[in-house]
Amino acid sequence: MVKPNRLGISPGLSQEHFRLIAKRGFGDGHNSYTHSMAWFKNRLYVATMRDNFALMRSRLSLGLDVWPIECPTDPFELDLRAEIWAYDPHTDAWERVFKAPWIIGSHGKRIPRDISYRSIALYRRTPEEEPKLFISTWSPARGPGPVIMVTEDGREFKTTCEPGLVGLPVTTIRSMVPFKGKLYTTPAGSRGGNTNISGHAVIYESRDPENGGWEPINEFGFGDVGNKSLHELVAWGDHLYAGTLNHSGFQLWRSRCEGERPYEWEMVMEQGAWRGPLNQGVLSMYPFKGALYIGTGIQGGGVDRENKIGPAGAEIIRLHPDLSWDLIVGQPRDTPEGFKDALSGRYPGFDNFFNGYFWRMCEHDGWLYMGTFEWSSVLGYVNRSKFPQTFANVLAHVGPQTILENQSGFDLYRSFDGVNWVPVTTNGMGTPYNMGLRTLQSTPHGLFIGTANPWGPKIMPLTGDEYVVNPRGGCEVFLGRHPSDD
Repeated sequence: MVKPNRLGISPGLSQEHFRLIAKRGFGDGHNSYTHSMAWFKNRLYVATMRDNFALMRSRLSLGLDVWPIECPTDPFELDLRAEIWAYDPHTDAWERVFKAPWIIGSHGKRIPRDISYRSIALYRRTPEEEPKLFISTWSPARGPGPVIMVTEDGREFKTTCEPGLVGLPVTTIRSMVPFKGKLYTTPAGSRGGNTNISGHAVIYESRDPENGGWEPINEFGFGDVGNKSLHELVAWGDHLYAGTLNHSGFQLWRSRCEGERPYEWEMVMEQGAWRGPLNQGVLSMYPFKGALYIGTGIQGGGVDRENKIGPAGAEIIRLHPDLSWDLIVGQPRDTPEGFKDALSGRYPGFDNFFNGYFWRMCEHDGWLYMGTFEWSSVLGYVNRSKFPQTFANVLAHVGPQTILENQSGFDLYRSFDGVNWVPVTTNGMGTPYNMGLRTLQSTPHGLFIGTANPWGPKIMPLTGDEYVVNPRGGCEVFLGRHPSDD
């Protein structure tokens, strides 16, 4: 760890402090997302999702004239089996420790049991126990449903529950959070294809997750049918907080999770902190220096075409223990609590219209780091007749290749006080195809970050007419540390 200065402030990380330690999807450009990440038994564990653009092609109408990557019409012609990789910083070596098994789907054909591992949590029932690593899966729509796996040594993985957690008609489990000696989950995803909305907006709790025992702890959607999903969980102080996805604007709820189930829940925030649909969902939450920081977004990367919400940039909101709140990054507005101006002086998306998610946050050496999902790299493939005229005129004047070279790639910002933010990178660490920063993990060896990069293995160049190998396609992992840490 770098020594702090005489004011007690450790220097933060800049782009030059990050080293690329895994590229091209761990050597396989089909590995698109580093979907979850954890530090366990002195190794970094990273779970992947494969061929995201191919899966999107099969279920979404994105209005693209040319599909950005080479892929079959049926994505299940590809090997979509999710993977888990482990990195040893002492040897600078990666090892693939797990790959999802094949199963027979409901249509009688071979499919992966898991297409991703969306969340990872370290959990132990008592302080005396060694923590174990719990991993939630994402099941194909024709699969039996998601399960939770557990490992004691990082090499042997066993299933702990029936498909669908308790037989639910869902496809994925988005969050897992330990709190007061129990583990909490949020099932999500539908067999109709929506990865976020399942019609089962319920939190489940287990006192012994290695043996199942999952019980619901709230009413459906907290009694509001507008809450389509319980999108994100975080433990902060004496409460468990749950952020929803709601087409009228997210809600934030909290509970002490004590007494008889279902527990008492209190609504803390509603209508997307009074921004409405443009704050459709809570994408990230992180406690930092006595407050809870909330990152917002619109599903679909910042544009929800089905529900005609967006495009719009994301916001950062800061909640205090007395439930008062500040707008840190976002659109100034009147609220029932008075006028809220952005304390950072930055508009939604850190003044970047294309930052549709504030996706993940992490504290490292006294700084809060926040990564975005930035979607401008797809502009050159979109049918411009679908754009608002003003936006189409701007795109015609600037040109999609110029945007790709100068605008595209996720942003990573850091703040020591939660108000003033410094850019670490605004170009995806030099790779415009790194659309999102999906994972961050603080460790004794530095800050690890993992990207969402579905632009592989082959891409259609904006100026080309045939698919070519993309040398920077596939997810990437970086390690950030100061030279004096070595």
